[in-house]
Amino acid sequence: MSLQPIDYAKFIDHTLLKMDASENEIRTLCQQAIEHHFFSVCVNSCYVPLVSKLLAGSDVKTCSVIGFPLGSCLTSVKAFETKAAIEAGADEIDMVINVGFLKSHRMDDFIDDIRQVKKVTQANGKLLKVILETCLLTKDEIKLVSEICRDLQVEFVKTSTGFSYGGALVEDVRLMRDTVGSQLGVKASGGIRDKATAQAMIEAGATRLGCSAGVAIVSGTKSNSNGY
Repeated sequence: MSLQPIDYAKFIDHTLLKMDASENEIRTLCQQAIEHHFFSVCVNSCYVPLVSKLLAGSDVKTCSVIGFPLGSCLTSVKAFETKAAIEAGADEIDMVINVGFLKSHRMDDFIDDIRQVKKVTQANGKLLKVILETCLLTKDEIKLVSEICRDLQVEFVKTSTGFSYGGALVEDVRLMRDTVGSQLGVKASGGIRDKATAQAMIEAGATRLGCSAGVAIVSGTKSNSNGY
């Protein structure tokens, strides 16, 4: 499968999540997304009002991360942040699971953490992606969480925050796709900095790519990005 630049663009959530991201950098991110017709711009929730305003009238959606990057805040905080981000203009929500609950076998709490965010996105007609942080999980845990997300009818499972020690792996994307089938989207994120890697993720079953190197991917140039 050979994709043209415009084809890659439709997969990309153009992303800037670093702690020191400036307003000028966010403005540039949005300009690039509009120019290249990326699917969305993905930012921390404090920048959602600005991004939503800058993208108004374009075909680019606004995406906000929630509970990022650790996923360890109270479930009520995740639900509140989700509601606030949506009210500020977010079209899509990328939430981080509570890995500690999973590792502690607190499965009721783990599932409810996702369920409560899903309730907010569903009530507002928005799309939810659930970030597994696959580098911290065993293959069995990746499969289990993917099954839980499928059963909760979230819209996407996502590999990584890009802020732990590892990002997306082709084998994990393939496992997630095999587990959720065609019911859910699969987002590969973390370490996708060139066209070859993007192509491999898509061939493994990814239907969305989260990356800060979107411009390099669609233009075939070398990325200077060290992030996401």
